[in-house]
Amino acid sequence: MYASASIARLKAARRLTKRALRQRERAFLAEGPQAVSEALATGARVTGLFVTAPAQARHAELVARAEDAGVEVQVVSGEVMSELAQTVTPQGLLAVCDFVDVPLEQVTEARPTLVALLANVRDPGNAGTVLRTADAAGAGAVIFADASVDIYNGKCVRASAGSLFHLPVVAGVRLPAAVAALKGAGLRVLAADGRGSASLNDPRVQRDLGSPTAWLFGNEAWGLPEDLLALADESVAVPIYGRAESLNLATAAAVCLYASAHALLGTRDDARALRPDPGESRGGHVHIREAL
Repeated sequence: MYASASIARLKAARRLTKRALRQRERAFLAEGPQAVSEALATGARVTGLFVTAPAQARHAELVARAEDAGVEVQVVSGEVMSELAQTVTPQGLLAVCDFVDVPLEQVTEARPTLVALLANVRDPGNAGTVLRTADAAGAGAVIFADASVDIYNGKCVRASAGSLFHLPVVAGVRLPAAVAALKGAGLRVLAADGRGSASLNDPRVQRDLGSPTAWLFGNEAWGLPEDLLALADESVAVPIYGRAESLNLATAAAVCLYASAHALLGTRDDARALRPDPGESRGGHVHIREAL
């Protein structure tokens, strides 16, 4: 049985499985040792940690880190963990974290050289994977515009594998406002589109990727409609050399973002970093650990 204070904490955590209540509380659930570890390491505000007894034994050092940081740790049953994590095979660790998104102005003031901009992306797994890919490619921010999925959806948080805590994320802005702000900060906006007027392997496009760029990605099913394509400086298609009809969103995003990262690193005498270090602040320098 749980004490009354513990029951109250569990009820509060259960509410965070609903989007409207997450928005009201400005808090979300991050499940799994990777997410919990990155939340603690990057200085995100973690207000509670639920852990099963087996997970507490497996991840004793991580639980101790949370306790040392002043996080209240509560041991729960596997059944309770499954309910909170909303997954068939929960990993036994689940943190309650404050929202980490930042205003659009914070991103543009930092003058990023690479940004991923998502418009009407609805699948949380895809959204989280693009976020993880943008992090790996050294992007300076990811922006979720218009009717895109809630970045704090449990599937999105899990798919990001901790990257939600690594780089600035903007949520809920209108796409025209985001595009205008990015252009004002000196970035070219390229729309990834299978019908694009240029190909990613065009030498001119490859050369232009050496300048600050924001990649615009559309909905998984219908891509970018004409009115959104018109906001971009240019539309670019990822070439398909085989017989596949198309690439899925996450794969296309990986190809585009890494093409930009490679071009940007090639223009620098010191190619150690593309963006600020979240260890210093959410706007500081993350180092590229492997050659592209």
